[in-house]
Amino acid sequence: MSRPVALITGGTSGLGLATAERLLADGTRPVLLGRSRARGEQAVARLGSAAVFVPGDVAVEQDVAHAVEVAAGCGTLRAVVNCAGRAHAARVVGRSGLHSLKEFADVVESNLVGTFNVVRLAAELMARNEPVAGERGVIVNTASIAAFDGQTGQAAYAASKAGVVGMTLPLARDLGAVLIRVVTVAPGLFDTPAAEVLPEAKRAALAQSVPHPRRWGRAEEFAELVVHILGNPMINGETIRLDGGLRLPAS
Repeated sequence: MSRPVALITGGTSGLGLATAERLLADGTRPVLLGRSRARGEQAVARLGSAAVFVPGDVAVEQDVAHAVEVAAGCGTLRAVVNCAGRAHAARVVGRSGLHSLKEFADVVESNLVGTFNVVRLAAELMARNEPVAGERGVIVNTASIAAFDGQTGQAAYAASKAGVVGMTLPLARDLGAVLIRVVTVAPGLFDTPAAEVLPEAKRAALAQSVPHPRRWGRAEEFAELVVHILGNPMINGETIRLDGGLRLPAS
């Protein structure tokens, strides 16, 4: 039997890189799809020669098709973890004027359309796998608690992540026919490179808003949940909040 492979979008940093590291330790070969060649090279240097980086954008069909092809050449694609996406904050009507329609569309294109693009192209390949323990593969998508608790200025971001949550069950129902599970994780505050731009005082204040544990989540904790999802066949069609009990205030 060929080595299991995981395609991890946004796998060159943050949650995706931690997931790649964890899966590699379990014997799964990670194929990382990302836009930055520099971060891709750094990630492969950290993970070792078993890891493969493919430059590309999740919203571009040809880029994802190429990444899936590379994954197929590395072994058997058994897992997909969608961590790619972009954050955004702007009020509908603010001091700088009206919310840009293009910015709204770009966020939805990256976070929602990009996720669906990866799911559909990867699932086509996974559907041809020989079943192992009754399934051909597992797809884990990443949303955000903003999908439920969107804050002021998060209309575009919350809408894109709510779309990921909303398509989870129908995707699971569609792909269940070919023995593929689909699960979404909705993280809260996680200590990733994207959060490093915040001032330390702001980070500390946000940590105090988490009921327990009163801190930012660690990327490794996200990775541990992904590993559990991959190994537990009864988790399907579900969105799991990973947030320490946090409910975001209006602003």
